[in-house]
Amino acid sequence: MTDTRWLDDDEQQTWRSFMTASRLLFDGIERQLQQEAGLPHAYYEILVRLSEAPQRTLRMSDLATTSLSSRSRISHAVARLEENGWVRRKPCEHDKRGSLAELTDAGLAGLEAAAPGHVETVRRSLFDALSPEQVAALRDISDTLVVHLAGEPVWPAAGDPAAGER
Repeated sequence: MTDTRWLDDDEQQTWRSFMTASRLLFDGIERQLQQEAGLPHAYYEILVRLSEAPQRTLRMSDLATTSLSSRSRISHAVARLEENGWVRRKPCEHDKRGSLAELTDAGLAGLEAAAPGHVETVRRSLFDALSPEQVAALRDISDTLVVHLAGEPVWPAAGDPAAGER
């Protein structure tokens, strides 16, 4: 156990503060989406990703990868969204083994209805508490962690017009 790189007091406080803030932030966002839109945040994220994709369509495997989720979890979520008529699955023309998820007009309307409350919650819970300098630092830290942990960016590049949060 002598090889363990224990956290020093400052790192321990930083870790605990980060963990607590993350839980409080995401619990609040999840609660708002459930109460106001009847959607778990994971489903909302799927709708956003599809709305930003060309022809509002993504391969199921790409949807799983970019959502940092398993294929079975994405398949279950898409099945639930299909029941609501918000997403439709269709075969992939180029790969008979693959399938595509497509956001329907009803799904886009559902996303557009849910987005204002979600964005207000994100703004109130996160951005209203931070200075512009803190927002820039949070972005830099988050981008660094994503590349460190995932190996590459997960959302569209900053210059992409579809990169905005909904």
